[in-house]
Amino acid sequence: MSDVDVETDVLADVVADVVADVVADVVVVGMGCAGASAAIEAARAGASVVALDRAAPGGSSAVSGGELYLGGGTALQRACGVDDDPDQMYAYLREALGPHPDADKLRLYCDGSVEHFDWLCSLGLAFNPSLFEGVSWLPPTADGLMWLGENAWPFTTVARPVPRGHRPATDGYGGWLLMDRLTTAARDAGVDIHPDTRATGLLQDGTGRVTGVRARRFGEEVTYRARRGVVLATGGFADDTAMVADHAPVLVGHGVVSDGLDDGSGIRLGIAAGGSVRRMAATQIALSVVPALAVRGLLVDGRGQRFVNEDVYPGRFSQAAVLHRPGPWFTLVDEKGWEDVPERERWGVRPAVVAETLAEVESELGLPPGSLEDTVARYNHDAAAGEDSLFHKDPRWLRPLEPPYAAVDARRGFDPDGTGPRGGTGVSGFTLGGLRTSVDGHVLDVAGVPVPGLYAAGRATSGIHGEGYVSGTSLGDGTFFGRRAGRAAAHP
Repeated sequence: MSDVDVETDVLADVVADVVADVVADVVVVGMGCAGASAAIEAARAGASVVALDRAAPGGSSAVSGGELYLGGGTALQRACGVDDDPDQMYAYLREALGPHPDADKLRLYCDGSVEHFDWLCSLGLAFNPSLFEGVSWLPPTADGLMWLGENAWPFTTVARPVPRGHRPATDGYGGWLLMDRLTTAARDAGVDIHPDTRATGLLQDGTGRVTGVRARRFGEEVTYRARRGVVLATGGFADDTAMVADHAPVLVGHGVVSDGLDDGSGIRLGIAAGGSVRRMAATQIALSVVPALAVRGLLVDGRGQRFVNEDVYPGRFSQAAVLHRPGPWFTLVDEKGWEDVPERERWGVRPAVVAETLAEVESELGLPPGSLEDTVARYNHDAAAGEDSLFHKDPRWLRPLEPPYAAVDARRGFDPDGTGPRGGTGVSGFTLGGLRTSVDGHVLDVAGVPVPGLYAAGRATSGIHGEGYVSGTSLGDGTFFGRRAGRAAAHP
């Protein structure tokens, strides 16, 4: 079979003998967090490693928030006075990443989390020993530890509340720092990194074993021979509109959280070589809602009805809205709630409506008459009693709302000028499904049998996730199982 460009139909070459331009023990395709981790561990295991990236090392990992979901009793948790263990971590993630997480991978991930944290620190990644106590997508501080919904119902009924969001020691987005340390460690380990190199196909011998990669670099075809194995770590498929429409249509028409190159190419390469996929409909969804405002008020749908406890992990209230409730979606707060949130934590949002009465808010937003009045009456009754009878929001956030009121329209996004809506939906996300792999990164066929010589990690795989998501589990999953894939590929 002939090699075909990944932007159309990717096939694997079945070859008896191909003259290689580059030969290595392990070839890694993609140098985000998963690929870099695989390359480091394969090199440290004694393999010669070449790593390809269609752009430059970093990928979507480099533009991410940088949180790593770790726990079980890391040195950072202990420094912050937090008591944790792997069983508590597993109990929370099993619920938060479900339904249907990969239990075998999740168990390994939780049991190995402390060692994995120490490994990251050994690469020079630092974490400040302080805890951000608020709620946010991304704290505006350099605190090293943050809550990610562990202290909200229903998770408080299944596990002891423990913060596990581990943030590199930098303000704001920290993905760049994570990738700087991983890339430096890869080079120090002897990994030969080839940027601006796009994989276009896999090589397989007559037995079906993957033996290398075809690629294009600066318009020229380059053939890479892998003596031991190929690791695919090319990211998800949120940037491929056809794949999204086929497999994750909930994201159609919404924004994408990526570096713009999550095109599903590695997933297609793996399928062409005989691999199977899992959880392709699973997605992360982010609604443009400021968590610090939402917890001080309430979230309502296009009917003016409340639908979730607003103190949960923001991705969870985003899924509750986008997957299950009619839009548009609004955050309703009163003047005290608004003023209690420091300006830098408001993410630049401005109210779409400010009014003295709920009837005025309903009219301005086009909500059914009386809908907000009924919703707020029930909420205020519960708040006065100190118990959220509908959704169990933590009592510390409960307070009756009083006029004047402000409503923030999620469709405006995080818009410093407050000039929206401008045609956006206020929703963005990325994909969680991908190639089905073993706990050691072997790509599995439809019968669950490994495709010889082929490994994968990161968002090109289905990872630990079921239908849920928590920040930091992509970077955590990618680095943890990237390491395992790299070691397995070095010693097949």
